[in-house]
Amino acid sequence: MRKRDKSAKEKADKVDSGIEEETSKTADNHPCSGNLELDFTQQCKLMGVKKIPSVKLKQTKSVMEHDQSQKSLESQMTTWSSEPCLELENEDQSKTVKISGWKVDDIMLQVLSRTLPSLSNFQCLHMWRVGLTDCTFASLRNTVSLCSNLRKVVLDGNPLPEQSYHLLIGEDSMLTDLSLRNSHIGDEGARLIGSSLSTVSTASKKLLSLNLAFNSIGDAGANHIAQGLRLNRSLLCLSLSHNQIGDEGAARLAEVLGPFALTHEEIVERRKLLIKAEQSVIQPSLVSLADSQEQPLSVRSSSSLDRPNKTAKTTTKKKDNPIKEEKPAPAQVAKKEETKVAKKDDKVPRSQAGKIGAKDKNLPVPEQETVEVVETVIPLLDPGIVHTGGKVIHPGNTCLTSLNLSGNKLTEQSLKLFLSSLEGQGEGGLLRLSLNRNRFPSDCDIFLKIQEIMALKDPLNKNNTGQVEDEHGELKTTSTA
Repeated sequence: MRKRDKSAKEKADKVDSGIEEETSKTADNHPCSGNLELDFTQQCKLMGVKKIPSVKLKQTKSVMEHDQSQKSLESQMTTWSSEPCLELENEDQSKTVKISGWKVDDIMLQVLSRTLPSLSNFQCLHMWRVGLTDCTFASLRNTVSLCSNLRKVVLDGNPLPEQSYHLLIGEDSMLTDLSLRNSHIGDEGARLIGSSLSTVSTASKKLLSLNLAFNSIGDAGANHIAQGLRLNRSLLCLSLSHNQIGDEGAARLAEVLGPFALTHEEIVERRKLLIKAEQSVIQPSLVSLADSQEQPLSVRSSSSLDRPNKTAKTTTKKKDNPIKEEKPAPAQVAKKEETKVAKKDDKVPRSQAGKIGAKDKNLPVPEQETVEVVETVIPLLDPGIVHTGGKVIHPGNTCLTSLNLSGNKLTEQSLKLFLSSLEGQGEGGLLRLSLNRNRFPSDCDIFLKIQEIMALKDPLNKNNTGQVEDEHGELKTTSTA
């Protein structure tokens, strides 16, 4: 009897898998038109969804503000839906799609993977408390990668056992904003996220804002995040408010903001980049960093890490002269080749030839290269790196402009470190630092000093003298008469 039951189950599984394949094939045979409401309903029917969620247009603020305040609007967006629905911000463009308060299973994610990529103006996806699992998250990640214009993803309230959120922040990711609030992210999840922000050889290049508020990140997790900030030069806003970060983790974050010493691994990678630059292997990406190539090589370091490579330095110095003599040669050869091409290409219209000629006359070849490479940033070749006291000192991460650490476990000891880092940054660096609701009195001298410095640096706070904190630990400025 048992054998018969097993064979019956296997046959049933085969039948179910065959039905799923047939439904997916039929769904593939019906391409989407770009109209989310029509496409979503059609794909749900083809995939056999019994209760199809509705597609609703979000009511504009002018209509809703007669009955409700802005706070009630925000609370509406974070409550369970009475019935499943997709909410659109704009009916024609479908820039923002919001799903909140109902479980999105694998079949529904397959429907979304067919409909969302067809939206040409789709830029923002909100999925609040939709019951994501590790399996469905993997499917969602594939869907996100298929949406060419998607830049912002909000996955608040979706805890994952494997904490694999870092897969959305890879080096090839196109996302600029990611919110993972209240997702039970611990130190392990923070470690994975920190390694995705940057390592010695890789770094996230597109992510501008990361919200990790209301999680369970402790000192170890903050240390991993700080490690990821060392060589990351894209992230502008980071929120770690309402976690479990103490003085140890805050010290690591403060260290990254100011000048810090490079590790042995970072020094080795830096030397590799310098050698490649000298050998003209990375010509276009390092031409604008010529100063940073010459200074570190001309300064001798007494560090024990630098001693084994003194022979390598002497060999490179001997090759400096021929390299400098050969540098003008490629430019001259390039000009000759351009003139030859201009003579040979008689079929090119004169208008185009005139534009090309004008560019060549106005800008030399090296200047053209530097103009194209302004956006290229290699932190290990920062021109501000100096050798002092036997160490290689990096000027620190001055790209991060906003850091929120409110609602943690910081004491006055952390304030001293942040104060010294802010004073070491000078111009640039942090424009906003939130340290409210920690374990120090709000009227302590160091905290007041930090607030004075940030008030002078914050461009939005030049004409304001008061600061008020909202319920989420965010600072709001209030003008005084």
